[in-house]
Amino acid sequence: MATVALQEIDNTAEDPRRRATLILGEPGTSLHEVSEAICGVAEARHPPKPWYAALGIAMLALGLLGLMIVYLFFTGIGVWNLNRPVAWAFDITNFVFWVGIGHAGTLISAILFLFRQKWRTSINRFAEAMTIFAVMCAGLFPAIHLGRPWFFYWMIPYPNQMGMWPGFLSPLLWDMFAVGTYFTVSLLFWYMGMVPDLATFRDRATGRFRYYIYGVLSLGWRGSQRHWHVYEKAYLLLAALATPLVLSVHSVVSFDFAVAQLPGWHSIVFPPYFVAGAIFSGFAMVVTLAIPAREMFGLKNFITLRHLDNMAKVILVTSLMVAYAYATEFFMAWYSASQWEQFHFLNRLFGPMWWAGWTMLICNAVVPQVLWFKKARQNVWILFTVCILVNVGMWFERFVIIVIGLHRDFLPSSWGSYYPSYVEVVTFIGSFGLFLTLFLLFCRYLPIVAMAEVKGILPHGHGSNEPGQGRDAAVPQTEEIGTSDEGAVGSVADSAPVARPTSLDAAPYAASRTTPPAPKLWGLLAEYDSSDGLLKAAEKVRDAGYKRWDCFSPFPVHGLDRAMGIRATILPWMVLAAGLVGAAVAVILQWYTNSPQTVSAQAGALSGYPMIFSGKPFWSLPANIPIVFELTVLFAALMTFFGLWALIRLPRLHFPAFASRRFRRVTDDRFFLLVQANDEQYNAKRTRNLLAGSPCVAVEEIFDD
Repeated sequence: MATVALQEIDNTAEDPRRRATLILGEPGTSLHEVSEAICGVAEARHPPKPWYAALGIAMLALGLLGLMIVYLFFTGIGVWNLNRPVAWAFDITNFVFWVGIGHAGTLISAILFLFRQKWRTSINRFAEAMTIFAVMCAGLFPAIHLGRPWFFYWMIPYPNQMGMWPGFLSPLLWDMFAVGTYFTVSLLFWYMGMVPDLATFRDRATGRFRYYIYGVLSLGWRGSQRHWHVYEKAYLLLAALATPLVLSVHSVVSFDFAVAQLPGWHSIVFPPYFVAGAIFSGFAMVVTLAIPAREMFGLKNFITLRHLDNMAKVILVTSLMVAYAYATEFFMAWYSASQWEQFHFLNRLFGPMWWAGWTMLICNAVVPQVLWFKKARQNVWILFTVCILVNVGMWFERFVIIVIGLHRDFLPSSWGSYYPSYVEVVTFIGSFGLFLTLFLLFCRYLPIVAMAEVKGILPHGHGSNEPGQGRDAAVPQTEEIGTSDEGAVGSVADSAPVARPTSLDAAPYAASRTTPPAPKLWGLLAEYDSSDGLLKAAEKVRDAGYKRWDCFSPFPVHGLDRAMGIRATILPWMVLAAGLVGAAVAVILQWYTNSPQTVSAQAGALSGYPMIFSGKPFWSLPANIPIVFELTVLFAALMTFFGLWALIRLPRLHFPAFASRRFRRVTDDRFFLLVQANDEQYNAKRTRNLLAGSPCVAVEEIFDD
């Protein structure tokens, strides 16, 4: 696929009478054009040449990372320049940096979704992918910092013959639960959002291998309105769960420092300070990736100046929050009259590592102020440079907190210096190789833009959401198509498009010695070119008293579920129950593992392993809150994800309508209504006349063999 050069169009100006468009295109981007542009990135026989160059550099860095890890495992962490008093340095700096990078994806996907910010739709997909890959890079550093990473399973709370448990009162274990939960929820959120787009890839696939792969990954998604109804609720619930999670993760990470007594570490401003910094650096990384991606793959009509302008505004706001946190730290050091606090902050700016402190301040507090000017926000190269410097500054912020806070403490006799070894530097560079390799492969083979969500904000194909003539009437409850079918889940091969004797394709099966049995009529399928027509047809079918029928669309058509008489889903209650179970499990787990031996013995199970952490009692309610919160969110998120597929009865890789060539456009730009033949009201002639009387394009018989 060659790089497409598109003229930059300014869509940032707001007209009080009309909202500026988010997606550009002349004369207007249709639903099919969205599919063509996004799917074309993955369907191209050859990606752009810059993609090959970027992948080559990324894989070279990834190879260096692998060599350094192998060398580290054979020689030990003594090859790092850790010393006394600097026992934490590059490893934890990189961990906190990469965790912060991953916050923007969840923020764009979850928080902006809850606030109904539609400009997120073009950037949320690769931002979510960035979150997954950044957290993977973050988890790499604590693992290799263990020294013996093959004993990582000791951190998992399971009964063992050693009679010992992880220290749930320790902030280091809170990190594991927080980051692990964050990674799991982000992964579920990312994959669940991709399923409708993967179905589009499946229906457009020309090769059998791609068809099977995308068919399995899409779980048999067919754009059913009944599925969309539950899907939207699940997406909303998962976004609601991820919102407090994204605020808690970096707060928990900051507890690692706040529980210490060292100047520069022990600070009550750390939780909001770290969260603001994470969003700050995360958005900067999103822009850093978005600008080359839109140039490389010709996506300027989807990732427009308006998207970059909005993200630049978020970067500017969070920069002010970070600068305010810096000022608060300096003010409290001065106001406290503590000589150690005052010395620490003077040491940041005028000590032996002054260059790190000034780099942090200039890159994070001074450079982003150019974004006050609209011309700077709309100049992609100025914005790209600012975001690169912001990422540099945020890494130095973590370096300043960790290293400068350690190398000079209370006693001058314990002062020391620190400079990274080549192993630490190459390992850090290699983590970017891992990140970029995964991101580039994602751009090549998976949807980089959320097609279904982008189609949902376009005016094309949308019907009015205002109540129709009969839409507010009492409607009969309908049943889901296929609920009585046997063998609902078939093989992948069952879903392959084959010729059937329908009204559109009446060619008989290939001649053979034996005549194949006549296929069984399964239903009547009507095609529409807009959601307005589908809404009108749904009302007619509903009023006619049909119960076994369904509507299909490339995006959720609002108002259609009411027109069809779909009941409210029980998924929220299932999620609430799972969250309560997660909270109970966390409380019981911590009570048991930290209980005295006598209590454990009376319980008739393995004895606990009580340990004292920072003078906390064995049962400390504040210390239990992080674990309880994380497990509550984790259990609720898992129920949201798996409950969704259980309620809509997916995966189902065989569906009779898949045999229709017309129906393959349901994930692209067409709308369908299907009445099942086993409905009590079904009559071949009457049902066909009913559908033909609606504004349909074609009516087709569907057979199931």
